[in-house]
Amino acid sequence: MTFFHRRDLGLLLLRLGTGGVLAAHGAQKLFGWFGGHGIEGTGRFMESVGYSPGKVSATAAGLAEAGGGALLALGLATPAAGAAAAGAMAGAASVHTPNGFFNQEGGYEYAASLGLTAAGLAVTGPGRLSLDHALGHTADRGWMAPFAFGATGLATAVIVGTRIRRLRRREQGEQEALFEEEFARPVRAN
Repeated sequence: MTFFHRRDLGLLLLRLGTGGVLAAHGAQKLFGWFGGHGIEGTGRFMESVGYSPGKVSATAAGLAEAGGGALLALGLATPAAGAAAAGAMAGAASVHTPNGFFNQEGGYEYAASLGLTAAGLAVTGPGRLSLDHALGHTADRGWMAPFAFGATGLATAVIVGTRIRRLRRREQGEQEALFEEEFARPVRAN
């Protein structure tokens, strides 16, 4: 008979809660479920906040959230699932950072909380009430968490960095257009 510790139950609850929320957010992006906008609407939003091409960005974010969330909830491939979800949340947090910390002001609090919880689960492991445990941890080896975080961190840095450069160019172009418009007006005589 197997004895489960409180830690295993706690990890199960964290995995189910965090994974379920992430999977639901991903389903909003991918399928338009739960009041979401699907790939088309999410793609337009992604373009508006500097993630381009929008549909590709929406698909990648949706897959990281839905796939990472579902795998976290199941406790399967936990290092990769947690790292993927944390990367997606880092990308989301970068969109909300200009609004400050708190979610009620449109800040990054919620994305950061989900990302940190997913990262914590990837590092801690899924516990014994998981598919990883049932399968002998074949997809949850010690080397997998650092590898998954390294790959996800690199990809996230490139994607978010590209977004920031794109937004700066967009802002600069808008300022130049305003400047040209202002000085292209005919001067009126008094």
